[in-house]
Amino acid sequence: MLGVLLVKRASTFGVGLWRTTFVSNVAMGLCFSPLLLLGGQGQPWTLWWQPALTAGLFFIGQMATFLALEGDVSIATPVLGLKILLVALFSSVLIAESIPAKWWFAAFLSTVAIVLVNYGARGVPHRRIGVTVAWGSVAAAAYAMTDVLVQKWARAWGAGIYLPFMFGLLAVLSLGLIPRFQAPLSAIPKAALPWLIPGAIALAFQAASVAYTLAVYGDATAVNIVYSSRGLWSVIGVWLIGHWFKNEEQRLPPTLLRNRFVGAILMLAAIGLVVIG
Repeated sequence: MLGVLLVKRASTFGVGLWRTTFVSNVAMGLCFSPLLLLGGQGQPWTLWWQPALTAGLFFIGQMATFLALEGDVSIATPVLGLKILLVALFSSVLIAESIPAKWWFAAFLSTVAIVLVNYGARGVPHRRIGVTVAWGSVAAAAYAMTDVLVQKWARAWGAGIYLPFMFGLLAVLSLGLIPRFQAPLSAIPKAALPWLIPGAIALAFQAASVAYTLAVYGDATAVNIVYSSRGLWSVIGVWLIGHWFKNEEQRLPPTLLRNRFVGAILMLAAIGLVVIG
């Protein structure tokens, strides 16, 4: 949640979506490089498409996340919570895990949660909400597929080989964003750096903790129950400390914020149904 608020605050200085994505992805590549010290058994060169594919999926997820965050943080983050249900669905297909009936009820709760975080958004352009939900859903799907494939493939490679290669390639893919920059990296306002750099590092360590846990221990569904709780904490954070980051959403009507708070709780309830029992 802190990384999201920091990056959102940096955007108010005109850093721009593509420069923010580039800095964040390079930070991830750097944060994962020390894992090379762990080593691993590796795999034949004919299978190097596996970390490359997960890098590409994560890249799509990262871009979609920032496009969603260009809208409304307290909408985008609960929508990203759909990732846990998509992880369950993709796991059933790719790792042959059956889907209990309670998971379908969890999907219903998640739908109600999305309705709540969108209901009554007076004063917020409807197109902005729709775009935020759409990009948040794309990000959730891309990240969910990434998690399942990392669980499926990384253990055979070894975390010390698979993850540094995957996130190093992510940084390389980000070079393609340079032509989209509105100005060079050197032109980023100095006032934005105290927000942008810590935010990018926070997001990188968040990704590192999830990816390492998946690569070493597996069980993508259990891992995501903790990770997806960021939806609730984001709503609480925007409500309580959003003014510290000059986040305009903190000024939204109390009724709307309460709706989003209830929606975030329902999202957590849905996640709980997936992993408890």
